[in-house]
Amino acid sequence: MKLKLEKHWTAGEKSVQRFNTAFLRDTNKLSQIKITIDNRKKKKTAINNSRTRAEKVKAQAEYTEANKKVKGIRIDKQNYVEELATTAEKAAREGNMEQLYDTTKKLAGRYSKPERPVKDKEGTWNVRTMWDTGRAFQIAAEMRRYNLEVLWISETHWTQAGQQRLTSGELLLYSGHEEENATHTQGVALILSKQAQNALIGWESHGPRIIKASFKTKKEDITMNIIQCYAPTNDYNEDAKDQFYNRLQSIVEKCPTKDLTILMGDFNAKVGKDNTGYEDIMGRHGLGERNESGERFANLCAFNKLVIGGTIFPHKRIHKTTWTSPDHTTQNQIDHICINKTFRRTIKDVRTKRGADIASDHHLLVAKMKLKLKKHWTTGWTISQKFNTTFLQDTNKLNKFKLALSNKFQAFHDILNGEGTTVESNWKGIKEAITSTCHEVLGQKKHHHKEWTTVDTLDKIQERRNKKAAINTSRTRAEKAKAQAEYTVVNKQVKKSIRTDKRKYVEDLATTVEKAARAGNMRQLYDITKKLSGNRRKPERLVKSKEGEVTTKIEEQRNRWVEHFKELLNRPAPLNPPNIEAAPTDLPINVGPPTIEEISMAIRQIKSGKVAGPDNIPAEALKADTKSQLYGSLWNNQLNGIHHSTSTSLTTKRHLIAWTEQHYGNFFDTTACLKR
Repeated sequence: MKLKLEKHWTAGEKSVQRFNTAFLRDTNKLSQIKITIDNRKKKKTAINNSRTRAEKVKAQAEYTEANKKVKGIRIDKQNYVEELATTAEKAAREGNMEQLYDTTKKLAGRYSKPERPVKDKEGTWNVRTMWDTGRAFQIAAEMRRYNLEVLWISETHWTQAGQQRLTSGELLLYSGHEEENATHTQGVALILSKQAQNALIGWESHGPRIIKASFKTKKEDITMNIIQCYAPTNDYNEDAKDQFYNRLQSIVEKCPTKDLTILMGDFNAKVGKDNTGYEDIMGRHGLGERNESGERFANLCAFNKLVIGGTIFPHKRIHKTTWTSPDHTTQNQIDHICINKTFRRTIKDVRTKRGADIASDHHLLVAKMKLKLKKHWTTGWTISQKFNTTFLQDTNKLNKFKLALSNKFQAFHDILNGEGTTVESNWKGIKEAITSTCHEVLGQKKHHHKEWTTVDTLDKIQERRNKKAAINTSRTRAEKAKAQAEYTVVNKQVKKSIRTDKRKYVEDLATTVEKAARAGNMRQLYDITKKLSGNRRKPERLVKSKEGEVTTKIEEQRNRWVEHFKELLNRPAPLNPPNIEAAPTDLPINVGPPTIEEISMAIRQIKSGKVAGPDNIPAEALKADTKSQLYGSLWNNQLNGIHHSTSTSLTTKRHLIAWTEQHYGNFFDTTACLKR
């Protein structure tokens, strides 16, 4: 029998061969088989070491016998499989599903998958511009197509610094010229996948040429610092180059040596394939000859012990070139991904992906990382669930919701009057009743991020991608020139089609706005007007510590806000309080508990369409059943303890707490609320 061997990947990349058959495990014949195979190996060695013809003939005969015994294992395996099949049939007839499952698993012949390490992929790309209509959508699509965790971008042509949420769910962080009316040149950015957003610690904007971000990794004590750059070209004067590299040096040296530091981007620097004098930070797999910018870049890497990844992995020339000249005759390696020498083994490969297309003269450069981002890292910040409250506008759904909520409230009403209950436990019961009813009847609201690009435009983008593939596979100069001309034509069609789609999208929104205005639907009117404004980018606002230093980490920024409001809302009493004269007569104010009608009126006055708090109870759910006796019972039974509750509940609704605040003050901790 010919045994199938399987590689099992380990963290050290050593392949360990294991017999992966249920036959060997179930019959305990592994030692027997090893002896048989070892015996055949010995006979083979005896043949090779034979000195005379007689010895060789004898050894050959013994080897033939040993080989027959090894092949006899196949017969045992066939008998074993037949026995398993019979057992599986019997288990199926008897309805013994557990035995049927186990036997079927043995018949499959595999007990576990090999643990192949899943590598994170980071990419850097000079896209020429993101200022054109539809560019962000196309770049995000290519990012998903190549399964990148983070994509770093050069030449965005966006101004100022900030962040924007793309319709497909990715987060875009960008940095450009600080002036509001600056020209749309240079600019750097990064796009985070949904998983990478959970690992983001913080990010820093350093002008139109440098941006930095930090991420949590699987290793608790290691932070990944990535710096994206867009260096000046050779046409710039020496002062501009010195200013860029001095600023870059100041940023790199602030990264702790114990952390993983990655430097990447378009450096407009050719480092060449000669690594003489730079053996510690370069390999011999670069391209061309080193130029002046390459000398600067290599010196920076040598000083900071950064290994240039594109020079240490052997690849074809086409997988090393990152830039093509406008005449399509010259190709160079000017985009780079570097990593500090301590973590040299963390980077597994660096190469270009020529299939990625955005109508740029640069290729997408991708690095495979062994150290993965910590994708499920959270800071305790919970995201509220949104229920589909629009269903409550339907009479049938509303009645169903009322009935379900009434039944749960009726069951809870008996518990409310029991002994040993606290206001906190009772409130949790009410909250659970309302939220569970929302889950059952309404369900969660699904966000449909509708792209305004049409199928026709997507087809043209795919056609352009095919034309680029034709350019990459051209064998002669004539074929390449023809493919390039066709690519230019299709690219113009893509731009025209995107502009047409955008115009139609805006016209449809304007029509919807008019209908919403005539119908008096102010919420829809506001939302669509916000879309029509087109400015969804949020400029970055710096958060400073008490000492005036800028804080870039998200957790530190949150703690600073908590500290600020704690000081703001908890001022000490004045030393000389004002002497306010008492009123001559008491005002006729009813200080008794509110009636059910008053509570119902307060609930009805809450504005609909507002985001729920941490309790996840929308205002529409409260309005659906305002006549419930449960609120009044809770108020009458346990009013004395309600102000001790730190949970946001019905009492946090603005109109409902108005009466209570006059007598009991603010009964939830603002600082605790901010932390939540």
